[in-house]
This record gives sequence, C-alpha cells and structure tokens, in this order.
Amino acid sequence: MQEPINSFLNHLVVEKGFSHNTLEAYRNDLYQFLDYVKVTLPSVNGAKTWREIDLNLLTDYVFNLRGKKSYRDSTTARKVAAIRSFFGFLVLEGQIEKDPTESLSAPRPGRTLPNHLSEEEVSRLIDRAKDQHTPEGQRDWAILEILYATGLRVTELVSLNLEDVNLEEGYVRSLGKGGKERLTYLHERAASTLTSYIKGARPKLAGNSKEKAIFLNRRGERLTRQWVWAILKAGAKRANIDKTIAPHVLRHSFATHMLQGGAPLRHVQELLGHASITTTQIYTHLTSEHLREEYEKAHPRS
Repeated sequence: MQEPINSFLNHLVVEKGFSHNTLEAYRNDLYQFLDYVKVTLPSVNGAKTWREIDLNLLTDYVFNLRGKKSYRDSTTARKVAAIRSFFGFLVLEGQIEKDPTESLSAPRPGRTLPNHLSEEEVSRLIDRAKDQHTPEGQRDWAILEILYATGLRVTELVSLNLEDVNLEEGYVRSLGKGGKERLTYLHERAASTLTSYIKGARPKLAGNSKEKAIFLNRRGERLTRQWVWAILKAGAKRANIDKTIAPHVLRHSFATHMLQGGAPLRHVQELLGHASITTTQIYTHLTSEHLREEYEKAHPRS
C-alpha cells in the first residue's frame, strides 16, 4: 500500500509543484494514516488494498486523532485534507471506484490571526541589532531589515544567493512556494544596510569559502532557517519584546503595516507571493482592529 502513496507524492511534485516542506507534511500525514490502517486491519500486509478503506474506518481515525492523540482541530483538519487529496488521486488513477472520504467530516478550525509586532516594536528590534559591530551582528541587522522590508518567508531569505540581489535597482529575486519566482522591492534603507553587509561583513564571514549564499554563518556556510529563528528570538530578548517570536513574525508585521499604511490588498498579495487573495485577507482583520483603535482614540465623543 506504500506504492500508491509514493506515486501520489511524486504527482504533487511533478504536476502540482509542491514545495519540499509541504511534500514532507503530506508524506508524514499519509504514512501516519497507513500505520493506523495496518493496526486496524492486521492483514493489510497481505492482500488488503486501499479499496477496503471505508467511511467507518476513516471516522474512527479522525476520532483517534482528536481523542487519543489530542491533536488540535487545525492539525486534524490538515491531516484529513491530505487523506482526501490522496483518495481523490486514487479515483482519478482508477485504483479505486468510489472515494470513501466524500462524506467524511473534519473539524473546522477557527482562523487564527497571525502574530505580529507593532511598528514601534519592529523599530526597536532593528535598532538594537544595529548596535552590534561584529560581522555576525552586521549580518543579523541586515537579516532583520530585509525580512521586514520585503515580507520574505525565512526559507526564501536563506535561499538567496548573491546573484539574486540587484542593489542598484533595489530588488531581490526569490523563489516562493511551488518554485514560483517573484521580485520583491527593497526600500532605500534596507538596500543600504544590505550593501554594507555584503561589502563589509560578509567577506569576513566567507573567508576562503566559495559559498554563493548571501547570509553566512561564521564558518562561511549558508545560514539555516533555524539559525534565523534563533536570531529573531535573541533580537526580541535584546529589544525587551515580550511576545512569542515565530519565523514568520516579520512577514506578518510587514503585511499588516503595509495594509495599515493604505497599500491595496492585491499589491500586498503579490509582494507576499500568495497564490490566492483569500490567504492575504486574514490581515484585513488586523487592520480593521487597528482602525477601530484609532477611531476610539480620535473621535471626540468616544
């Protein structure tokens, strides 16, 4: 029963252009389900096939995820979505006649508003990094400046190579989800900070390394996503920001502040690289909240 899963995963890469991280999430979810099937139907290693999976087994699996496993509704919904996609693929491939997930219900999680920083907190975060005069400190300052200036995903940031940046024109070229390329602009301050890092601190970090990545560790190697997360957390502590810091916090802050400043939703969608504008619309909840706060402060009768 593993082969159909592997074929489906290959389909996601070749036909859908899914990213590595998304593919791994599908892989983990489907193999977790397969493990459950093997325990529930002990003879599955023999003649059993995906044709024998029915709604009752699927419903029990969802109860297992929410009960024994205690997964959150959002996690359970994601796992069910992966299973639905897989069975849809099996139907299209003619490996099963009927999709057993058609009547399967899954929890409908409420939409969580993304965590973001205020403009004052972002300024504090970046300004504190500016005070560091080591090559690593100059790198960290450039990273924070670029993340907030562009709204890049952390994975996109660490994937940047020297040839991906045009400092004269003020933009970076990045590859987003599904390998989609987009140009993201740099304002003058961000471009200046990045120029200083590339010309001054980066050669000291690179040493004799031929690494093409823009952001390097002290061994001259490409910085990892986890390292950037650590830089964010250390920066927040240094700036006395008492909030949960996640890798996307500056991306969320960028989007929120752009909309608060009057940028059209479609423009922000393009800058973030969202395939659908509905993904970007979550930030309108944050900007509406901001507008109400400003209204309450400004209206003479409030």
